[in-house]
Order: sequence, then structure tokens, then C-alpha cells
Amino acid sequence: MTLNFADEVLDCLPQISAPKPQRSGTLARLVGLTLETRGLMAPLGACCEVIGRGGHRIEAEVVGFNDKVLFLMPFTEPTGVGPGDIVRVISEIPEVTLGSQLLGRVIDGRGQPLDGKPAPACHDRVSLLGHPLNPMERGPIHKVLDVGIKAINGVLTMGVGQRIGLVAGSGVGKSVLLGMLTRFTKADVVVIGLIGERGREVQAFIQESLGPEGLAKSVVIAAPANVSPVLRLKATQMTHVIAEYFRDQGKSVLMLCDSLTRVAHAQREIGLAIGEPPTAKGYPPSVFALLPNLIERGGVGRHGHGAITSVYTVLAEGDDASDPIVDIARASLDGQVMLSRKLADAAHYPAIELNGSISRIMQTLLSPEELKLSNKLRRLWSLYQQNVDLISVGAYERGSNREVDEAIHLHDAMASFLQQDMNTSQDYASTRDQLRQLLGAV
Repeated sequence: MTLNFADEVLDCLPQISAPKPQRSGTLARLVGLTLETRGLMAPLGACCEVIGRGGHRIEAEVVGFNDKVLFLMPFTEPTGVGPGDIVRVISEIPEVTLGSQLLGRVIDGRGQPLDGKPAPACHDRVSLLGHPLNPMERGPIHKVLDVGIKAINGVLTMGVGQRIGLVAGSGVGKSVLLGMLTRFTKADVVVIGLIGERGREVQAFIQESLGPEGLAKSVVIAAPANVSPVLRLKATQMTHVIAEYFRDQGKSVLMLCDSLTRVAHAQREIGLAIGEPPTAKGYPPSVFALLPNLIERGGVGRHGHGAITSVYTVLAEGDDASDPIVDIARASLDGQVMLSRKLADAAHYPAIELNGSISRIMQTLLSPEELKLSNKLRRLWSLYQQNVDLISVGAYERGSNREVDEAIHLHDAMASFLQQDMNTSQDYASTRDQLRQLLGAV
């Protein structure tokens, strides 16, 4: 056999083998929320264990690196660890174990039970980051989702597989409306992520909003505000991957995430801790990359096989509708439901403000007659709000504008239609009938 010139040159070169990954290193530094370790090779997202001198152990996740230095963020307080402590890799790929045994359970971001019961005996291992769907393989949104709330069924009609945001300031009723959606929406499985909220609200939401019947078909993933930002992000990813798991079984899944703003806060803490530059309101660029990726994990599955209807609560800090997180949610979602502090102060519940609220899928779900009725109620409600000051002081003269006259005449009936007791459901068909009667349509 003869060798050509290239083969001879290659034979003369020294054979270099790829370095084997180092499975352990030493803790070198603690800065703020991050641990720095040297002598360890691990990819982003890898789970590591820090072993203190007295046998104290904490888990941490690789969140960044700089040359040969890895940045880790611990899942718990790093009390008890010090320089020179051993750091070893537990797992390089973030995976979770899922199964139908999760139904009726309350777990944390690592899949550990929070309800005092044994760990769920699940067997299907999947990647925590999920698998992105080809947009050309997604099925269309063509079926109305009955959420049991008149204002949404009648005027902001949602579809199975739609992604929508509940946008409001603090204390305006987002959690109550979320509870109503949980109990009243017709879905096979409900996946609820309580991310970054007060710990007290976790138990209150489960006992008061869900109840035993609602919990039986639900999975609750809780990561309160006092846990590590890494665990809050893992709980968010867990919420989405569980919803994807049941969707891929052909089920209709309702996924509720409370709240998208707290998810952004968690990513902001991590990004700033590893040196990302702050941008709008201190949010680093990674926040604006993370949120659309999360939102795109919802929707209808491949060729209409199962669907995830996603509802995200978005906190408008200081009631600022131009908050950067509100902006990116509004641009990425299929619609938003705006909640009004003014309506809440007037005991108008749910405090849904039609001005600014929209369902971008609505026109494809309703017949022309149904869409015309919904738009008419929106227009009359908006006209009344625009002229309320003139009407209140008696400066408006009847007969000046026919539509404003109609808005004044129907205002009380419209307000009654848009209000609903938190414990009372009204189905989609009866809501449409009531809307026809209200607007005088046959």
C-alpha cells in the first residue's frame, strides 16, 4: 500500500488525544451569590456538589465560566463551605423523571415532594429543557376554550393552545382570577407553577383555589421567593416540561405560571451575579432571551396532537404598562388580559379592563355574528369610559351621539355581565346567549 504526501505528513505529526473531563475541582472563591471553582470541567447546567471539611454538602449548578474558572450558584445557603473544599460533578445533563404519578402532587424545582408524601415513583426521563417544535409541524388553534369566566368567554374568547398574559399591578386580583381559571377551565391536566411568590400563598392557593377536586388533576410546582434563583428557574423549566410531557400524550393541558415577572427577576439575579451588563431596569440581555423561549414551549403539539394553553401572570410594577417585562410578554403572547386597579377599588371583580385587553386568536374562533356582538360590547364599554367624566357631571346631552346614548343606557347591564362571583362558573354557551340578550340580538 502506498501513502500519499498528506498521509506521510499526518503520520509525522504527534497524536493528540482529547483531554478527559475532570470530574472534581476545588472551591476558590465566593462572590455574592456565586461560587468560583478551579480544576473542574463541566458544561453549563451541570449539577455539582460542594463537600465541606466537616462533611457538609450543598448542591450547585454551573451558570457560567471564564477560561478555567467555573461559576456555580448554590441551591441553598452556602454556609459551612470554604476555600479548598472539593467540588465534584453529579450530573452533566439536566434531566427529570416524569410520569402520571405526578398528578395530585406538590413538588419543588428538583421534583422533590413538598406535600409530605413519598417521592412520586416516575420512570420516564426527559431533558429539563424540552425539545423545540418545528413551527411548520404545529397544529392550528381552532377550538374555543371554555374558561368559565363570562368576561373572557364573551369578549376575550380564548382557544385551546393559546398563550395569554394576566397583566396587573400588585393586589388587583391576579391570583383570584388565576384560581378561577384553574377551577373552571375545561382541561385534562392542569400544571401550575408558583414561582417567586410568598410561601404563605402556596398553601392558600392549593387549599382555597384548587381544593381536593382541582388538585386531583393538577401538578403544582412551587418555588417561593426565599429559595435560590437557580431553583426558581428550575421550577419554571419543570413546569413547562411537565406540561409538554402530558401534551405529547395527546392531552389538553392548562399551564398556569405565576408569575413571569418573578422568573425574570430570578434570571436577573443570576445574570448580574456572573457579570452580565444591566440594560432596561437592570435586566441583563439573558432575560430577554429566556422569556420568549419559555413562551414558545406552549401551544398546540405536532399536527394537533395535544395542546398546552398557557396563562402567565405579569406584574406591572407600579402599574406601569410600559414595564420592559410587560412589553416583551405583550409582544410574545397571543393576547393579554389587563386588570384595572380602578375597577378593583370599585369592587368590580374580576377587575378586567377591556381597554388594552385583547385575544389575538378570537377572530379565527368565532363566527362573524359572534365576533360582531363581542366587538359591539367592547366599543360601547370603551365609549362610556371615554365620556365618563362628562356623564358624571351632567355635561353630556342625550341625543348628541347615538352610540354614547346606547352605552349609557346599557352601562349597568354591561357592568353586571362583566362581573362574576369567584365561586360561580358560567359556561361558554350560556355566556353567548346572555350576550345576545344584553345587546338585543336574536
